[in-house]
Amino acid sequence: MKIWFPLFFLFFLLIGTPTANAAPPAPGEQKFPPSSDSYQDQSIPSLSGKLVARVQQEPFNAAATIIFFLAITHTFLTSRFQKIAHRYDVKVRAMGNVDSSHDGQLGRDFDRLLFRAQFFHFMGEIEAVFGIWLVPLAIAIIIFHGWPAMVKYIGRVNMTEAVFVVVIMAMASSLPILRLAENAIARIAALGRGTPMTWWLSILTVGPLLGSLITEPAAMTISALLLRHRFYNLQPGVHLKYATLGLLFVNISVGGTLSHFAAPPVVMVSSQWNWGFLFMLQNFGWKAIVAILLSNGLFVLAFRKELASLAARPQAEETTQERRAVPWFITFIHLLFLAWTVINAHYPTLIIFGFLFFLAFVTATQRSQHQIVLRQPLLVGFFLGSLVIHGGCQEWWITPVLSNLTELPMMIGATILTALNDNAAITYLATLVPNLSDTLKYAVMAGAITGGGLTVIANAPNPAGVSILASRFGDGGISPIGLLLGSLVPTLIAGAAFILL
Repeated sequence: MKIWFPLFFLFFLLIGTPTANAAPPAPGEQKFPPSSDSYQDQSIPSLSGKLVARVQQEPFNAAATIIFFLAITHTFLTSRFQKIAHRYDVKVRAMGNVDSSHDGQLGRDFDRLLFRAQFFHFMGEIEAVFGIWLVPLAIAIIIFHGWPAMVKYIGRVNMTEAVFVVVIMAMASSLPILRLAENAIARIAALGRGTPMTWWLSILTVGPLLGSLITEPAAMTISALLLRHRFYNLQPGVHLKYATLGLLFVNISVGGTLSHFAAPPVVMVSSQWNWGFLFMLQNFGWKAIVAILLSNGLFVLAFRKELASLAARPQAEETTQERRAVPWFITFIHLLFLAWTVINAHYPTLIIFGFLFFLAFVTATQRSQHQIVLRQPLLVGFFLGSLVIHGGCQEWWITPVLSNLTELPMMIGATILTALNDNAAITYLATLVPNLSDTLKYAVMAGAITGGGLTVIANAPNPAGVSILASRFGDGGISPIGLLLGSLVPTLIAGAAFILL
């Protein structure tokens, strides 16, 4: 395994880590972006009046939010960009390879088509969308407040969660961890003779609940990889494909709430609100289990004939590497590395050093490993880091919206906002609302995890699932509308569980 690329990337993260926890602005220095309290608009009764006054006081707010919603719109257009890129790829292949030294018209046409194909591939990469829109956001900050404000703001953004997700995804994708999780799920699937239906049901039940132990990003990685191999390779129908994807995303979002360290939206508030393991299990965990079982059972009934028919289709054969046994002590050491990362989730320097030792161990035991592919974790980390930067500029409207809601509207509002923003950002911003009651804290958390499957950007692990499964949805990739429709029913069931139970 080549190790120089991850070392270079991690060095880049490491040297940037101290700025993530930089000191607050000096006394007298104006904070950017302004905090919600700084507007001093408590005397304005209406929400619309507050928002208008805040835009008048800080015109940058309007620019930042317009850019943010343009980025959200972009996420719904990525499948179209991928289709355009595919058409250019076809033209490039039709022209064949042209020597780059060729100066004729044919060479120029080839270079132009190749550039357009790569451009639309990049525009269609959903994990890159918010990173792309960081460019106009940075320009807007410079125009309204100057270069120093842009540097200070981005330098102070906390990237700890992004670093954690990159490392935990890379570790969870290692062969020993995948084999351990697959064996656990396989034992349950064996109760139903290992048919595609029992594999489907086992992955969508056990996989998300494992997220409370190995974290949601790791559970998403493992569940998506197993679904790709055991289910999507059998070419199910389009409706079942999207129903499964929506069910996976919703189940992952709620399945990590049995503990206080596994789900990103919970991690953002657990220390501020003093929510520990027992609190999460008693108030959210068992309800999440009920929601997962009800959703899975309903979908089995709805698609039972098609799921049963998949058993007659040829199964993908395991490769020699997939059949190769992994010594127990290697799996145990991988679990220790995962535990180290979870325990030190708030200390990116320790996470990175642990990851370096992990990569060294993988290299030393390569006969029982497969290559650790970092492209997908890095893209997800890039996505999450970019989203956090955008989210910090949206406090001006998210905080007053949440402050004006009662319990049920708070939960519904948090669910809707989660579809337009990362749910960890929603819960983090809720911690900034002063004197938030316990019932409202519960409502905002319930809404955030309920809506975590509606869109790709709603939950940090979702882009990982998209990266793993997009190739099984054709050249256009995963349709955001298809995902939204596929996740509606399990979202409603989860919401009902958190409201009624």
